[in-house]
Amino acid sequence: MALLKTSLFALFLFLGTAFAPLHHGWVDYDQTKPLDYTGTIEDAKYENPHATARVKDKDKTWLVVLAPTSRMQERGVSAEMLKKGGSVRVVGYPHKKVKDEMRAERIFIDGTKYELRR
Repeated sequence: MALLKTSLFALFLFLGTAFAPLHHGWVDYDQTKPLDYTGTIEDAKYENPHATARVKDKDKTWLVVLAPTSRMQERGVSAEMLKKGGSVRVVGYPHKKVKDEMRAERIFIDGTKYELRR
């Protein structure tokens, strides 16, 4: 029985640390370079660990990392609000290494502001 407990503990410890690098930290985004633009949603994923949306403005398409779905729901942002073709304004910070990725601090949908981080 002790061997089983030890083996299960080792397995959970391994699994917990094996997936940790997959979750990027907010330190990877450059808070000295705020972005503020309006674009059109090309697609969106309303799933954990973070909802995302591909948003195209006139010059480029950004992968916008939003908040976890639980926070999005708490703040009043549903999956239906992130529909393809919808217009949004996004305020956030660019990723330091991943080109065309940004973390959103807030999003404006139909003129309403939704704070995602505070």
